[in-house]
Amino acid sequence: MQYLPNIVFAITLVASIGFFVKNIRKLIRNIKLGKDIDRSDNKAARWKNMAKIALGQYKMVRRPVSGILHVLVYVGFIIINIEVLEIIIDGLLGTHRVFQPILGDAFYGFLIGTFEILAVLVFVSVIVFWIRRNVIKLKRFLSKEMKGWPKNDGNFILYFEMVLMSLFIIMNATDISFQEINIGNPISQFIAPWFSGLSPETLHLIEQSAWWLHIIGILTFLNYLYYSKHLHILLAFPNTFYAKLQPKGQLDNLEAVTKEVQLMMDPSADPYAAPAEGEDEAPEKFGASDVTDLNWVQLLNAYTCTECGRCTSSCPANLTGKELSPRAIMMKTRDRLEEVGENIDANGGEFKDDGKQLLNDYITPEELWACTSCNACVQECPVNIDPLSIIIDMRRYLVMEQSAAPQELNMMMTNIENNGAPWQYNQMDRLNWKDEE
Repeated sequence: MQYLPNIVFAITLVASIGFFVKNIRKLIRNIKLGKDIDRSDNKAARWKNMAKIALGQYKMVRRPVSGILHVLVYVGFIIINIEVLEIIIDGLLGTHRVFQPILGDAFYGFLIGTFEILAVLVFVSVIVFWIRRNVIKLKRFLSKEMKGWPKNDGNFILYFEMVLMSLFIIMNATDISFQEINIGNPISQFIAPWFSGLSPETLHLIEQSAWWLHIIGILTFLNYLYYSKHLHILLAFPNTFYAKLQPKGQLDNLEAVTKEVQLMMDPSADPYAAPAEGEDEAPEKFGASDVTDLNWVQLLNAYTCTECGRCTSSCPANLTGKELSPRAIMMKTRDRLEEVGENIDANGGEFKDDGKQLLNDYITPEELWACTSCNACVQECPVNIDPLSIIIDMRRYLVMEQSAAPQELNMMMTNIENNGAPWQYNQMDRLNWKDEE
């Protein structure tokens, strides 16, 4: 019975990590459903982006209040969880504060004291975030896509962090030997008197309970990430590394269209010639109507979305009452991708046509055509997500596969074809403007 807690801890740890790895493998599988795209160029710029944006939170602090609070929560939560290493060793070996004799009271106290101060800063920041969401009710948290689970998810994670920080402080405050050395307890020393009337046995029980709840909470949080918008804690790093480096206004050309244009421009080319070795006989679908038509970086974008709403709050179409919300585009893409992944799991690794697709069943043409292609959403995203690329690819499908462009665009394209300009006048009149006073 002496080693029963250690065995229970080891089983809990292995089961939690195993479930996490299983979900991460599923996540990678789903992302790989996207088309291949090469984002291996200019690695120096990519590492710089990742360091500055994902690690350094550069784009977060453009909005100082939420940005600084987020930095506190991010830095605090990451640093505090360094102590998880000690907790794991203690749990497996049955030791107590195994690093204390190794590091010495002074240095160990400095570390734990730093963790305690950060824990309070994280707790206060989380309270402010909760107030902004639920009391002040900032507009960008009240959009229609933020009802139900997305709204609850945002609150659940705040409650998680409040509880974990509280348990960490209580664990230290009820640790009699730790409080007796009076080093590393700048916060918990003021909490310890709350438990002063209790017996040493009761204090030990509270400390052990807080210890167990703290580590189980962290392992639960780890596995909750897959189902939460807070998956960006992990994915922000690859997402910023593989983000587009080209200027924001630059659109990529469809290879199939480029080949057709080159064929038209080459008088010696044989349009009926057999395709070269390695080429498809028929061009692939123009644009995208479902998630498997998107590239894997776009699918990574969907999983990385933080649902913060900075994109939507900066979108001119959304601000003028249009249906479009760039945040909703990313959320719907992720929801459809999850549905496709569940379909594959349910059918032995093969996708069975479910009669659905991203276009129309999740994202409507009305949303797509409301976009002005201004790139405000791309500029504002704190983790370099590109909703516009998905919108453009789905527009391409509507135009090139379904001939379903709005009337205004059809008129413009007809004018360009006939007159060489978007306006409806004779080509002979194109230079008349120079004669006007």
